[in-house]
Amino acid sequence: MKHIFLFLLLILTLPATAQTIIKQDAVIKQMVDEVSAKNIEATIRKLVSFKSRHTLSDTTSKTMGSGAARNWIKAEMEKYATESNGRMTVQFDTFTQPKGTRIDKPIKLKNVLATLKGTDPNDTRVYLVSGHYDSRINDVMDANGVEPGANDDASGTALSMELARVMAKRSFPATIIFMTVVGEEQGLYGSANVAKRAKAENWNVDAMLNNDIVGNTYGMETDLKDNRSVRVFSDGVPTAATDKQVAALKSLGGENDSPSRQLARYTKEIGERYVDQLDVKLIYRRDRYLRGGDHLPFLEQGFTAVRFTEMNENFNRQHQNIRTENGVEYGDLPDFVDFNYVQKVARMNLAVLANLASAPAGPQNVSVITSDLTNKTKLKWEAPATGKKPAGYYVLMRETISPYWEKKFYVTDTIATLNYSKDNYFFAVQSVDAEGHESLPVFPKPVR
Repeated sequence: MKHIFLFLLLILTLPATAQTIIKQDAVIKQMVDEVSAKNIEATIRKLVSFKSRHTLSDTTSKTMGSGAARNWIKAEMEKYATESNGRMTVQFDTFTQPKGTRIDKPIKLKNVLATLKGTDPNDTRVYLVSGHYDSRINDVMDANGVEPGANDDASGTALSMELARVMAKRSFPATIIFMTVVGEEQGLYGSANVAKRAKAENWNVDAMLNNDIVGNTYGMETDLKDNRSVRVFSDGVPTAATDKQVAALKSLGGENDSPSRQLARYTKEIGERYVDQLDVKLIYRRDRYLRGGDHLPFLEQGFTAVRFTEMNENFNRQHQNIRTENGVEYGDLPDFVDFNYVQKVARMNLAVLANLASAPAGPQNVSVITSDLTNKTKLKWEAPATGKKPAGYYVLMRETISPYWEKKFYVTDTIATLNYSKDNYFFAVQSVDAEGHESLPVFPKPVR
């Protein structure tokens, strides 16, 4: 069953309110439909053809190793950029990684970043989508073996590249960066470099989407095919929160309302609005047990980030030498990737990015008024400081036990009083423009 508010908003009678029907943006839907499974398959097979994309593999060959792979990725991104009328630029993000864990000597590494510059000079927001192009087999230090990495993570790399291809031809008020990063298998080094750079250069990162292992539809222990479910991992208490911030969050019962949890809920609503036969599963943890991905360095720098991963992983494919033992095939080969499923996950990413980059920035200083003891809830906020002015705002509400926002109230003012108790429900506020593009929800802080 589709999410409760795909088509109809439940509206309270508030000053300056109007009933709003949520609908798809026709231009965004066209972009979603342009995402091609055929192109994704071709990209994955090309990446596999480099034999090894291990972070420590050869960088001088034109046909094999991580050097050849990153040069090809950059050249492809530059082809897409020719359709952008100068808005998209492609560059290597180059850095030297010192000797350390899983790095046996200092090495120069290169991420590939394709930046689609926003058209509004007053809108500083940045959105990032990423996959890692490096691969590995059983021995994490084996740089010379056959390491296809078709699903982990040529699937995420192909997804990011396909979105760049489709979206380069369009324009958005905010900036979108399509990343393919290196060093994930050795220690998240590529994404860590981008995250640190974003922090040092004061990038206004509103959301980071990490796609890692998004192409398998059969779990290792079952033949049951699940080609409609995708997991989104998000942290609850923010990774970079101070002790004071954690204490404040706990006092409000807001451990489940971090910015990353709001992004996860947003992904479910928007993704299922635009992509048929899609079920976005909210997983309330930063990542899988004792494992991590390229969203973590962004969380550590205080940014909002989530990870997308297939529903049921096949561990006979991940980090495995190619072989057959006791009739079981091992190895991360492209013939085991469901390209139509990668297409579906890519379409979900595109819908989220396009809506966020088209929407006004989120409301500022969102507050719940606590000066009076009352069974009503009074919220107030300020318009975004930069970028286009919202046409209005959605006040969101859900029961404290609900994982999803259950009701939306549309207002054109920056204050709202609801006939529901702040003690019994959770609330948030998001900006919306005249076309219905919504910002990420902002959880309120108490003020007297």
